[in-house]
Amino acid sequence: MKHTRIFLSVLVMITVLALTCATPALAFDGRGGDRVVIESGEVIDDDLYVGAQDFILEGTVNGDLVVFATNITINGTVNGDLITAGQTVIVNGTVTGAIRMAGSVLFVGETATVGKDIVSAGYSLEVRQGGVIDRDLVFAGAQLLMAGDVARDVQVAGSAFKLLGTVGRDVTAELGSTNQAQAGFPPSMFMPQSTIPAPVVPLGLTVDPAARIKGDLEYTQDKKVTLPASIVGGKVNFTAFIPNVTVAVKEPTFGERVSAWALNFLRTSVAHILIGLLLLWLFPMFIKGLSDTLKTRLWPSLGWGAVGWVGFFVALLLLIFATIAAGIVFGLLNLGQITGTVVWLGILALLALVIGFVLTTTFLAEVVFGTALGRWILTRAHSPLAEHRYWPMVIGLLITLSVIALLSFPSVPSFFGWLVNTAVILFGLGTLWIWGRDRMAHKAV
Repeated sequence: MKHTRIFLSVLVMITVLALTCATPALAFDGRGGDRVVIESGEVIDDDLYVGAQDFILEGTVNGDLVVFATNITINGTVNGDLITAGQTVIVNGTVTGAIRMAGSVLFVGETATVGKDIVSAGYSLEVRQGGVIDRDLVFAGAQLLMAGDVARDVQVAGSAFKLLGTVGRDVTAELGSTNQAQAGFPPSMFMPQSTIPAPVVPLGLTVDPAARIKGDLEYTQDKKVTLPASIVGGKVNFTAFIPNVTVAVKEPTFGERVSAWALNFLRTSVAHILIGLLLLWLFPMFIKGLSDTLKTRLWPSLGWGAVGWVGFFVALLLLIFATIAAGIVFGLLNLGQITGTVVWLGILALLALVIGFVLTTTFLAEVVFGTALGRWILTRAHSPLAEHRYWPMVIGLLITLSVIALLSFPSVPSFFGWLVNTAVILFGLGTLWIWGRDRMAHKAV
C-alpha cells in the first residue's frame, strides 16, 4: 500500500503541473448595464462577455463574443465565435468564426458573413438574400426562412422551412404536419413583441424555383413535394411523417413484478458481496475498524449519519460557490493560468466528492453495517466464524439485503424498504464520520 500511495501522490502532482502549464490564458473583457454599445472604431483585443437589456456592436472584437441580452444587434466585426441568447438577435456584420445563438426571433441580414457554422434554436430564423454562411447551418425551432447561401449542409428540425437560396451540399429537414389544425396555434401568439417582425413561413417544406441544392435533399413531412429536376443536384428522399400515437402501456402482472424483484435482489446481493470481499481483501483493518465503531456507538452513528448526509450537500454547494468565485476573481485580475488551474481543480474536487459519496452510500455503508451485524450474530451464537475475515460480512450483508428486499416486495408498500435502506446508509455514514474524527484526534494527540 505504501507504493500505491506514492504512485497516487506523484500522479496528482503531475496532473496539477500539467493543468498549470497547459491551461490557456482565460483573460476577458466584461461589460454590463441596461444598454451596452461598442461604438464604431472601438477595438477590443480580447474575448468580450456582455450582460445587458440591449446590446449593439458597431466596432470590432478580436476574440470570442458572448452576449446575453433582450435585444442583440451585431453590425460590426467579431474575429472569433459569437455565442448569444436573447429575445431578438440581429446579425448584420461579419463573424469570422461560428455563431451559436438562441432566442425568439433570429435574423441574419443581407450584409452578414459567417466564416464557419450557424447553430441556432428559437421560434424563427430568417437569413436574408446576400447573407453568406461558409460552412453549415443547423436550426431547431418553429420556422426557417433561408434566402442566403450556405457553402455546405443545412439541417432543420421544425414545423416550417422555406428555401430560396443556394446550398452547396445536402439538405436534411425533419418537419411535421402541413395541416394547421393539427399543428395547433403558432408560438408567436404567446410570445412578447419583437423589435423586428418574424416572417410568415407556410408549414412544411417550401422550395422556391430559384433555389438550388447541389447535393441531396432528405425531408420528412406528411405530404410529398413536387420539385423541378433542376433544383436538386443529387437524390431526393422523402419519408412520410407519422403523428405520435399514444400507446397504452401494459401494466406488468404480479408474477412479472415478482420475477423482476427476485432478479434485482440477486443482482444487488452479488454486487455488494463482491465489493465487500474486495474491500476486505484490500483494507481489512479499515473495514474492521468501522464495524467495531458501529458496534460500540450504534445510535451516535445514526445521528452523525444524518448530519453527514446534510453536510455533503452543504459542502457541494460551498465548493461550487468557491470554484465560481475564485474563477471570477482570478479572471478579473487577468491571471489566466491560475484561473484555469483553480477551475479545473474545483471540477475535479466536485467529481471526487460526488463519486465518493455515491460509492459510500451505495456500497460501503451496507458492507460496514453487514460486517458489524454478522460479527454480532456469530458472536452471540459462539461461532468460531465470528473472527473470520470474510464470513461475518457475507452473512450480515445477506441478512441486511434480504430484510430490505422483503420490505420492498411488490405487495408491500415500498416506503418500508426505503426507510430501512436509508437507516443502513445513515449508520454507515455516521460510522465513517466518527471513525475519521477519532483517527484525527488521536493523531493530534
